[in-house]
Amino acid sequence: MRLLEEHPDCSQRELSRRMGVSLGKTHYLLRALLEKGWVKAQNFSRSDRKLRYAYVLTPNGVRERVKLTRAFLARKESEYIELRTQISRLRTELAEHEADAR
Repeated sequence: MRLLEEHPDCSQRELSRRMGVSLGKTHYLLRALLEKGWVKAQNFSRSDRKLRYAYVLTPNGVRERVKLTRAFLARKESEYIELRTQISRLRTELAEHEADAR
C-alpha cells in the first residue's frame, strides 16, 4: 500500500518487480485492495496513446495502511524487547561461566 501511495502511476508489471512477486500475484493483490475499497483505479492516457491506470489509496485505504503500520511497529517493538531480554540473559550466563572457569 505504501508503494501505491508513493508511486500511483506504476504499472502492475512495475509494482510486481518492485515488490519481488509475480505479475499474477500483483494482479490478485490489487484486485483484493480494489474490492475492499482501499484503492481505486483511475484511467489516464500516456504520451504513446495507451491507457494506463493510476492506483490511488482511498481515505479508507490510508486509514488501513496506518492501522497496519501501527500493528507492525507494535509487533517489532515487542520482538525487540524480547531480544534485548534474551541478550541480557545470555550475557549474564556467559559472565557466570567465565567467572566459574577462573
